[in-house]
Amino acid sequence: MRVLFNGVTLLKPRTGIAHAAANVHAALVANYPADAFWLYPGARTAKFATQFFKPSNKPPATSSAKPNPLKQLAKRAAGAVAKLGYAAHFQTCARLGRFDLYHEPNFVPFRTGLPLVVTVFDLSVLLFPQWHPAERVKAHEAAFARGVALADHVIVGTEAVRREAQHHLGLSPDRVTAMLCGVGPQFRPQPAGAVAAIRAKHDLPPRYTLYVGTIEPRKNVATLLRAFCDLPSELRGACPLVLAGGWGWKADTERELFHAEAKHRGVRHIGYVADEDLPALYAGADALLYPSFYEGFGMPPVEAMACGTAAVTSTADAVREAVGRAALTLDATDLEGWRDVLARIAADPAFLDDYRRRGPAHAATFTWDSCARVVYGAYRKVLKLAPDGAEPVQPRAAA
Repeated sequence: MRVLFNGVTLLKPRTGIAHAAANVHAALVANYPADAFWLYPGARTAKFATQFFKPSNKPPATSSAKPNPLKQLAKRAAGAVAKLGYAAHFQTCARLGRFDLYHEPNFVPFRTGLPLVVTVFDLSVLLFPQWHPAERVKAHEAAFARGVALADHVIVGTEAVRREAQHHLGLSPDRVTAMLCGVGPQFRPQPAGAVAAIRAKHDLPPRYTLYVGTIEPRKNVATLLRAFCDLPSELRGACPLVLAGGWGWKADTERELFHAEAKHRGVRHIGYVADEDLPALYAGADALLYPSFYEGFGMPPVEAMACGTAAVTSTADAVREAVGRAALTLDATDLEGWRDVLARIAADPAFLDDYRRRGPAHAATFTWDSCARVVYGAYRKVLKLAPDGAEPVQPRAAA
């Protein structure tokens, strides 16, 4: 089997989708050495392309800055040309590579004529358009429709999203498979020296609660900020709140709340954290807080559990599916409940000990090898290969 696996999302600073794509691809390569899983765009092209995806150190433009129409037009034109070039290059690789199947891990596929597997991690843009910019919603609606129409099979992050995909995208049960994400071996209890080094690197206090993820409306970080700001000063000082993640789409409310109030009451924002720093950052926290309104899976709580840290999460369907009974769960809108939990954590370091004991064993059930088996099974189903490795029932579609 020769699979074309689109890895272009791996060229950017990685968030959830890119991490999942990288780990699934690596597990496929490791577990099925007789097959080929070619990661587009290839090492040489990737080295060149990453120059365009380096994170900028420039501060964000202020709201008073007037946009330059010519610059905006030039930027849009350059983006359109780049997209056309990218599409043409990808389609050329698909045509010349003698592939049996194309896997698009970021839900927006190209037309290649190859049998197609698409990964859709969540449907937030379709189900909750108010959390996203209008132009993004419009583009995603078209992309979802096209992707689903082209896909022979769709992989989603949880059974919760599988149900949504059947209901909202009209997918039949046999065309969609749930793949619970894995947790890498680097997420485990950390030595004291590693935790101390992370505290020193980010100037963190001895105790802190932690949020990890992009700051955007569906993540519900505003509830955390308000709950923390409502605490008495002695409790805020005993266990401050740390936000690890960049500002995302439509985060004006959260950004204003942080700068106007939360920052002055002890909340720390350390920005995007490198992959290699995450295990120790998790391990040093009293708790990982995840109040999200909606997720396709929710990796940070499970990663934190693997590091021996208690997780406190919302009751969003996919998150609850991922954490099971190994995390303390609260309704996302329960401001008083989040405030009370933060107060108890600050006042009693042993409050979440039971969840700290449960977490590692629960997290150990999530492996990338298991994900690879699910994905590989979807490939074989699309190609009409029997589970025992028999030849295809019928020839594959022409490229």
